[in-house]
Amino acid sequence: MTENTPAVQHHFTDRAPVVRAIYDRLLMAVRQFGPVEEDPKKTSIHLNRNSAFAGVATRKEALVITVKSARDIDSPRVAKREQVSKSRWHIEVRLTDPAQVDSELIAWLREAYEISA
Repeated sequence: MTENTPAVQHHFTDRAPVVRAIYDRLLMAVRQFGPVEEDPKKTSIHLNRNSAFAGVATRKEALVITVKSARDIDSPRVAKREQVSKSRWHIEVRLTDPAQVDSELIAWLREAYEISA
């Protein structure tokens, strides 16, 4: 699906414009890695390579992104972390400004993209 599908657009209903701006910057960044499929779910949008490497949940004025990781990430930016199997972590980051889609977050997303091959 593409970013213009009604199912993806639905996640931005009644959200501040900054939420869409953050999402657009996020998509632009991850599409530099290679093909990315947007997979809208009931409460989030999965970003997939061959499997999901990130999940995006919209809030009124923020995005909450959950990044797949092969390791725990120790950063003050990480709001929540969960080890989901022996070699997989889910790392949650809250984004309130497009500028937060920076080199650090992009590096985490690139690692997630690579392990989702």
